Amino acid sequence: MIIRDYMDNIGRKSVLASSKLKSLSTESKNKILISIARKIRADKNIIILANEEDVKLAREKGAADPMINRLILDENKIENIAKSVEAIAELPDPVGKILFKTERPNGLLINKISVPLGVIGIIYESRPNVTVDASVLCIKAGNACILRGGSESYNSNLSLAKAINSAIIESEVDENIIQFVETTDRAAVDYMLRDMVDHIDVIIPRGGKGLVKKVQDLAKVPVIGHLDGICHIYVNNSADLDTAIKIIHNAKLRRTEICGAVETLLIDEEYAKNNLPKIISDLMDANCEVRGDADSMKIDNRIIPAKIEDWSTEYLDSIISVKLVKDVYGAIDHIAKYGSGHTESIISENNEIANEFLRLVDSAIVMHNASTQFADGGEFGLGAEIGIATGRLHARGPVGLEALTTYKYIVKGSGQIRSQ
Repeated sequence: MIIRDYMDNIGRKSVLASSKLKSLSTESKNKILISIARKIRADKNIIILANEEDVKLAREKGAADPMINRLILDENKIENIAKSVEAIAELPDPVGKILFKTERPNGLLINKISVPLGVIGIIYESRPNVTVDASVLCIKAGNACILRGGSESYNSNLSLAKAINSAIIESEVDENIIQFVETTDRAAVDYMLRDMVDHIDVIIPRGGKGLVKKVQDLAKVPVIGHLDGICHIYVNNSADLDTAIKIIHNAKLRRTEICGAVETLLIDEEYAKNNLPKIISDLMDANCEVRGDADSMKIDNRIIPAKIEDWSTEYLDSIISVKLVKDVYGAIDHIAKYGSGHTESIISENNEIANEFLRLVDSAIVMHNASTQFADGGEFGLGAEIGIATGRLHARGPVGLEALTTYKYIVKGSGQIRSQ
């Protein structure tokens, strides 16, 4: 396979398909999504067999448990994927919304309306569900999509992509609105990033730090992505202990492998004296390793020493780091220094302090008395998501339908000309 020719062919087809997709009505797009959900259910046994092959190969290569957990598909997960597709079909169409309108003194009518981005390239690792999430979100938002999944989930991704393309064909729409790159050659990724500026309008990476950094370093088209999910929970002096224990347990251990899992726990010094051992006991009873600073170790000798790199580590495992701080400003300073701009939460019964935290912490998602594991497009009512964007331009937070559109101005006149 000559990568250049193969990828250019995909790119040309995507551009043509994109122009056709823009003309589809909301009803037509929704019918495609419903057809995709139906086909995924019909092909579940094929998809599971393909996934079992990926899981087998991953285990033979010694993949860690968190990666295996991200990779596995079963009947329940496939049903949830199908349901998420149907949920997106029920959401309002993000295209064609009037975002702003005005009539100028000279009679010009100016409308700012939402429009598709065009062709979106998705480069992702591990999670086969991204194949579906990205495809249906792009279709609903009027975008063509080029999918390049990781080699560890190749068979799963391919089986899902075939189900999607089959449903699109049955809907009598250009099947090239969704294209899956059927090679694991890494040169395909490099070519997407550097040589497809005439075909791809936006690149969205979803995966580990190495992948996202590579995309951000090499891409010649705009990128929507995040580097890490180094999420924090700050426990304020006013926190209710039962609430704190419940939230911390869920935020760390519900699913350790997701980017919304908490990695660092910040606790007020005074509060920690009486309450830290109870919080630690709950975590350790669930086989969570706790690493902490010298002050936390003085209170509970079960805590093992944390290294400086622990404060900037995304564990994606049953490990949490603990640091004591003087007050809310100490917590804010720590997050500013070591955080990745993903998700932070404060546990506090003092609304004034909570609001200060929410105001000053500069992350994409900031919470009060809630688990960081709610950092998810579905939980925000956005349907599925392609990822959590931690940048400040265009998209921030869950990348759902609205984030996959841009806008243009439509100006209507009646012969007006601008004066000299």
